[in-house]
Amino acid sequence: MNDLAPLGAMNGPASIRRVADHFDLPVSTLHYWERRGLLTPHRRSGQRHYSADQCYRIALIRLWRSTGRMSLDEIGALLAAHTETPHWRETVTARLAAVETELARLDAARAYLRGLLTCSREDALEHCEGFRALVPLPVDAPLKQS
Repeated sequence: MNDLAPLGAMNGPASIRRVADHFDLPVSTLHYWERRGLLTPHRRSGQRHYSADQCYRIALIRLWRSTGRMSLDEIGALLAAHTETPHWRETVTARLAAVETELARLDAARAYLRGLLTCSREDALEHCEGFRALVPLPVDAPLKQS
């Protein structure tokens, strides 16, 4: 986020260019979010202008996209919570569960990669003893006698 001016110090609606620059976003992103129903800028002489409330909404969308890794559909559900979807906590709970699952996968990936770095083999990694110890191989089941 650029330090053009604190959002609370706005002297009325800001132009789309000023808002895009402030949040380091392409203007096309603001247009897209508007088409998705996430933003409702004011129009003045055909130009889009954003109030402080809309700027705070943009900040929330960016935060949820980057840190919460939320889809625009999830964000739309959260933003509409006060009018259309009173169960916004379900969306947040589901997103939190997905993040926890992703963290577990990332932890496993980190452990695996760290383990690979301890391999003393300089040739093919599939010959690394530590890797081989972790991988179960298929075993032929004994044939049933009829």
